[in-house]
Amino acid sequence: MATPQFRTKFDPAHGRAVEIAPGVERLTAPNSSAFTFHGTNTYIVGREEVAVIDPGPAHEAHFDALMAALDGRQVSHVFITHTHADHSPLAGELVRATGAATLAQGPHRLARDLHIGEENPLDDAADLAFAPDRRLAHGETVEGDGWALTAIHTPGHTANHMTLALGGTDLMFSGDHVMGWSTSIVAPPDGSMSDYMASLDEMLGWSQATYLPGHGGRIEKAKDFVRALKVHRKMRETAILSRVRAGDETIARMVAIIYREIDPKLHGAAGLSVLAHLEDLLEKGLVTTDGPASIDGEYRPG
Repeated sequence: MATPQFRTKFDPAHGRAVEIAPGVERLTAPNSSAFTFHGTNTYIVGREEVAVIDPGPAHEAHFDALMAALDGRQVSHVFITHTHADHSPLAGELVRATGAATLAQGPHRLARDLHIGEENPLDDAADLAFAPDRRLAHGETVEGDGWALTAIHTPGHTANHMTLALGGTDLMFSGDHVMGWSTSIVAPPDGSMSDYMASLDEMLGWSQATYLPGHGGRIEKAKDFVRALKVHRKMRETAILSRVRAGDETIARMVAIIYREIDPKLHGAAGLSVLAHLEDLLEKGLVTTDGPASIDGEYRPG
């Protein structure tokens, strides 16, 4: 199985909703960055009375574009795949304008408790103010006017991440768990690599063959892509374990070698990804460290 073939060609059509499937429109927020690609995708599902998936960041121009795209249609439900600050904050303004109910797996929470003295470097990236009107259970289906969405709990990127399968189609809204332009960031304590890998297996158990992600374009042959993502992550795990066995005790040294071809500005995020792998390797007994795993810890073969 080859590693995933990422696709960086994508027209975000900022400010304009694009129909990408019957009854599904995509509107991309103008919040481009190294972590959001060309921006966060907001989806409108339905024809007359619709659902909105991931309203996006608190961005006035994006809100105006979303209201223009709705063009007076009633919004009955607002689904949130996860509570990062580029996905859920606009929900409040949208609800005030439409009266819709918000639905999510739950409010933001950590994948694990903070260690004594540990600070969460990702606090600013989280929408801690969001609380859904309705918490969705794994496998729960919500029906609207001509559509049905089934919630699939897929923790890993965040503890409360969920994907949504669109009934009667081969489409799944994959949030940030699976994206076609890049791998998902898995960064403790918000994220968990063991959860992430288990969630990839969960997604393989569903029939949908096309994913509509939170950033970038649609993913065709999605199951092949997910299998390739698993290979990619396993290769990264092997590379980290090899560096530990070669005597690289710190995450900084591992990142300098494993990620030497990426922009140094991204090394901080890469370090958190390495930490996620090391936490998983600690659980498997393949590496050891003194005390809990940390970004500044020293690691040795198990």
